[in-house]
Amino acid sequence: MPGWIAQQVESWGLRAVIAPHALDHRGYLAGTDADRVADLNNVIRDPNVRAVIASTGGCGSFRIVPDVDVDALRDDPKLLIGYSDITALHCVWDAAGVPTLHGAIVGAHADHVRRLLMEGANTVVDADARALSAGLTTTGCVEGTLFGGNLEMLARSVGVVDLDLAGRIVLLEINRAAGLGMIDRALTQLRYSGALDGVAGVALGSIDQFAGYEDRGWTILDTLRDHLDALGVPVLGGLPLGHIEDLVTVPLGTHAVLDVDRARLTVTSPSGT
Repeated sequence: MPGWIAQQVESWGLRAVIAPHALDHRGYLAGTDADRVADLNNVIRDPNVRAVIASTGGCGSFRIVPDVDVDALRDDPKLLIGYSDITALHCVWDAAGVPTLHGAIVGAHADHVRRLLMEGANTVVDADARALSAGLTTTGCVEGTLFGGNLEMLARSVGVVDLDLAGRIVLLEINRAAGLGMIDRALTQLRYSGALDGVAGVALGSIDQFAGYEDRGWTILDTLRDHLDALGVPVLGGLPLGHIEDLVTVPLGTHAVLDVDRARLTVTSPSGT
């Protein structure tokens, strides 16, 4: 865990425990699979640890999914905090019935994360009509459990974890790692696999990395609209979630209200975990 993250945690009066292999490197991975899952399982099994923080970005979370001690997590639930590649682990926590936090503990909204961890705060996220994804906003108001994360990681999870999104509000955040074809493939996989059957609504985070980008006359809005319209559910874009500097951290696995008409997402506290 980088020192500045530990300092943030300790400034809240908490104790930061740095896993032994937190700063390891193996190619583009944060150490070997065996060491990474051992670190993770050790903190899951430690009754003194109440939250698990993903301290750096990267990839490779799916490689350790099969070996996570889900039984220990169910016996002693604790929050997981992270986003992007960590979506793979959010899926594991969700399958275990344990809420998580989608986001980071630093930045402009760090105090809100403190309140989520220590005060059982609810989360209210107002959409920004100026954001690129706001162009996909529809109408309506729905409620249900919020779950989701990085689009590509959700698509990759099909067949790896039990991804049940029926009746839920699906959070989608998309970073520009590739062109529109990759986005189309991910959404097609989620739709055609049945993972999106029966979803209640879509909470759409930032897609601003695609601003000004076109592929043979189509923009990211065209690609997303082609799939989201097929779902026939309310969509709220413009939410400050995902790969942006001042992202808002939101709970996953708790009750939420997606009020598209008021341009607001409200998410219940994960307190009690």
